[in-house]
Amino acid sequence: MPLDPISVVITSVGTEQQAVEISEELVARRLATCVNILPCHRSIYRWKGKVCEDTEYLLMIKAPADRFDGIAATIRELHSYELPEIMALPVERAEAAFHEWVIRMVSATDDDGPPEDAP
Repeated sequence: MPLDPISVVITSVGTEQQAVEISEELVARRLATCVNILPCHRSIYRWKGKVCEDTEYLLMIKAPADRFDGIAATIRELHSYELPEIMALPVERAEAAFHEWVIRMVSATDDDGPPEDAP
């Protein structure tokens, strides 16, 4: 049976506080299973006719591919940038148990651990 596709969505934010806020909200809304926050990367980009340079935090959001629209909407809702970076990278392969965990955590309705009667 083929597994549901998963992806890694990336976005950059300007502050650690915003990185944590967006990450926590994505997981709380069950749009993402896990978000890694990579601090202090340098971004050089062209914006409104100027070359700009900033230090940012990179969010690596692991989620089922079908959650992209909700993830993008949540990022736009909470992000301070006029045009936030929101890109999904398809996961070609993942270890089977991890893949299943990514899918299960966004669809679970109770505790994310094993059932109480599990050995």
